[in-house]
Amino acid sequence: MSKPANLQINLPSLVVWAIALLITGAFGWILGDILWHGIGQLSWEFLTTEPRNAGREGGIAPILVSTALILGVCLVVALPLGVGTAMFLAEFTQTENRFGRLVGRSLDILAGVPSIVFGLFGNAFFAIQLGLGFSILSGGLTLACMVLPILIRSTEAGFRAVPTDYRLGAAALGLSRTTTLWKLLLPAATPGLMVGLVLGIGRAIAETAALIFTSGYVDRMPGSLLDSGRSLSIHIFDLSMNVPGGDGNAYASALVLLILLLLINGTATWIAQFWLARRFI
Repeated sequence: MSKPANLQINLPSLVVWAIALLITGAFGWILGDILWHGIGQLSWEFLTTEPRNAGREGGIAPILVSTALILGVCLVVALPLGVGTAMFLAEFTQTENRFGRLVGRSLDILAGVPSIVFGLFGNAFFAIQLGLGFSILSGGLTLACMVLPILIRSTEAGFRAVPTDYRLGAAALGLSRTTTLWKLLLPAATPGLMVGLVLGIGRAIAETAALIFTSGYVDRMPGSLLDSGRSLSIHIFDLSMNVPGGDGNAYASALVLLILLLLINGTATWIAQFWLARRFI
């Protein structure tokens, strides 16, 4: 005798929901632990003062500035290169073209390269070969190399997802290729760009291994891009691993890092929704 339809168990759906709940529970546990230990240390003074006593006391003002500068260098380099390369691969290279396949596979391999390898490359090329030393500029350029594969592939997928009718319609109206790319296709591909940007920023802002070899450990306020600077991720690592009694400020710094990630993700989502709304007006 068969079971009633409303009592039948959909095993695939059950597995999907179980995995989703497991991931959500793990994230909630991590977030709760960080909030429990870090919320008491978080204050305006913590955000605006310099670290003292090897980071056990004081705040993270220089750390925030260094993190913002490193991330800024990364985005200034990665965004134009990433969007331009994705545009070239999607609009000027056929998928079956040997060159296009070679570039695509190379990007896929680079996206999976461990961050420590990028750190060693950045140290050898940017810090030593180009003479930039342990500096914010070296760290930002190294992160740009890490972010580019993810950004290019996501943006390329966004361009390829744009219907061919957009291109045919633009050609029928006599629009130039440049106008079609920048005024029509790029806004339509913005969701893909935002996905790559969010993933890239998430990887860059939480990176530790690559920055240890490039931007350095110095926790003072940077005076220029050629100064060494400590990112938030390195600060958290140093306090939790090398500084006895630094766990409180490490938790507070981790909470700040999570808040920054949530703000960045929220901003990127809002931008993507804004562009999507414009597409369908």
